[in-house]
Amino acid sequence: MAHAELTQAAEGEAMPPRPRSFAASLEASLGMLVEIPAALLVVAEIVILFAGVVARYGLHRPLIWSDELASILFLWLAMLGAAVAFRRAEHMRMTAIVANAKPAMRAYLDLVATCAALAFLLLVAWPAHEYAYEESFITTPALQIPNVWRAAALPVGIGLMALFALLRLARAGDLRAVLGAVLSVAVLIGMFWLAQPWLRPLGNINLIIFFVGVAGFCVFTGVPIAFGFGLAIFGYLALTTRTPLMVLVGRMDEGMSHLIEMTGMARAMVAFLASLLGHVRGGLHYVLVGAMYLVSGISGSKAADMAAVAPVLFPEMKQRGAKPGDLVALLAATGAQTETIPPSLVLITIGSVTGVSIAALFTGGLLPGVVLAITLSALVWWRYRDEDLSHVTRATSGEIVRSFVIALPALALPFVIRAAVVEGIATATEVSTIGIVYGLVVGLLVYRHFDWRRLMPMLVETACLSGAILLIIGTATGMAWGLTQSGFSRALAGAMTGLPGGSATFIAVSIVAFTVLGSVLEGIPAIVLFGPLLFPIARTVGVHEVHYAMIIILAMGIGLFAPPFGVGYYAACAIGRVDPAEGIRPIWGYLLALLIGLIIVAIFPWISIGFL
Repeated sequence: MAHAELTQAAEGEAMPPRPRSFAASLEASLGMLVEIPAALLVVAEIVILFAGVVARYGLHRPLIWSDELASILFLWLAMLGAAVAFRRAEHMRMTAIVANAKPAMRAYLDLVATCAALAFLLLVAWPAHEYAYEESFITTPALQIPNVWRAAALPVGIGLMALFALLRLARAGDLRAVLGAVLSVAVLIGMFWLAQPWLRPLGNINLIIFFVGVAGFCVFTGVPIAFGFGLAIFGYLALTTRTPLMVLVGRMDEGMSHLIEMTGMARAMVAFLASLLGHVRGGLHYVLVGAMYLVSGISGSKAADMAAVAPVLFPEMKQRGAKPGDLVALLAATGAQTETIPPSLVLITIGSVTGVSIAALFTGGLLPGVVLAITLSALVWWRYRDEDLSHVTRATSGEIVRSFVIALPALALPFVIRAAVVEGIATATEVSTIGIVYGLVVGLLVYRHFDWRRLMPMLVETACLSGAILLIIGTATGMAWGLTQSGFSRALAGAMTGLPGGSATFIAVSIVAFTVLGSVLEGIPAIVLFGPLLFPIARTVGVHEVHYAMIIILAMGIGLFAPPFGVGYYAACAIGRVDPAEGIRPIWGYLLALLIGLIIVAIFPWISIGFL
């Protein structure tokens, strides 16, 4: 063995390293040119939004342009981040089928996935250009500049991703395989295009053909989720409606602009919870459930909440033998569990569009999350009842007290964030920056630990992760808009109005409907669409508005984090750096636990309205 290693080493020294191809060198140089501005945009977002908070609340001299500038830069961050993610092959994709294929077929499917993504980018490139051109005639109210400065991020990002796709195909080496993949994608698109005269008369059946058939086919054949969703909605609009395709780009713009990521300070808080429960079988899984409850809602983004907790807990949990698929499944389940925790943007939206008291919703949302935490914890106990903890040392009372004192600044963060929202100090857009600045100050002054060498890679990772998640959300928003324009929401509301069986049947159908809708729509678009239609029906059949709000939010949360279409599930996989295929099997148990908790909340209204 040693002789063989020495021989290989000698050969390696004798043979000069193979020079990189022109395509690889160009890709590396272009990647650096994209990563640097993406990292700088992350810093700019934090500085601008926090400056807006300080100027408005501290100096009483608001910067009227801060939100507008932040919105412009954020779209650029999303698109450049998506380009970085594409270059790094970090856009989420389902590889359950691809991974089990033979090597030759796997290589072919990988090329097909790249070609499918490239096809969507080429198809949407001209509508993106048209959208940016139309926005050039609009002047922003605060900065008084053409809105093309913002909208241009879309065609630029699409162009960069298309270029990276072409470079990836150029580096493939096997020209025959590349041509085969290109031809396969072109033939499928051509078949749909030729079928256009037969598709238009089908009406809402096209929703199933494109949103279930096309999207599902793309997902399971390994096409990145965002591009699979994009091909589905592009095909639906182009082949079955007369809607200008520029509208799709506008909906993607809207979807990518309403979420701002944050980085959180969670290590000390998690360490304290781990000192209490780390010696118990499944203890760190309980810590994950509890930590998500504590940090939930502080940024208005479930992706940000998960990103605050997962990197701290996952390494130790893996060392104890937990499988990555189970970890990401539980992470996604806790995202659904905590959907009702204030100050949730979904709660605020419900209050805004239905007239229900937001204060009542905030009060009613706390206990349902606890109920679902208990059902999740029951499943954790069952799954990890035989966990080997012989190598784990139980923390002493002194260590627990010490970790509590150290964790106090971190434990205070959720309360600081919630107070900032409730007192009107910061908007939901700005609140994440308070967590970042708070964490930076406490880290430097209290914990005195900050690795400056990790700053640049961390910023690039933040941009990359944000872009990957936001592109999925952007294309999913386009699908939601297509669903809206089909008249589906009015048809569903009409069908639910005449249900027999009173409130029990209405609640049961609502749970099923919103679980399905949650996998297609995000919570806020679904509430805007269906809230004004269904809440009056709930009142008519005798269901308390706050109780009904908790039911539909939790049902949508289950759908949002359920594969294969739930966007939240892929966000959890992206944050955990886990292949989505690994979490498919374990997540169904957690979803069942969530459903049991939801049924308990639905049966006992007191859980939602007992403290009003």
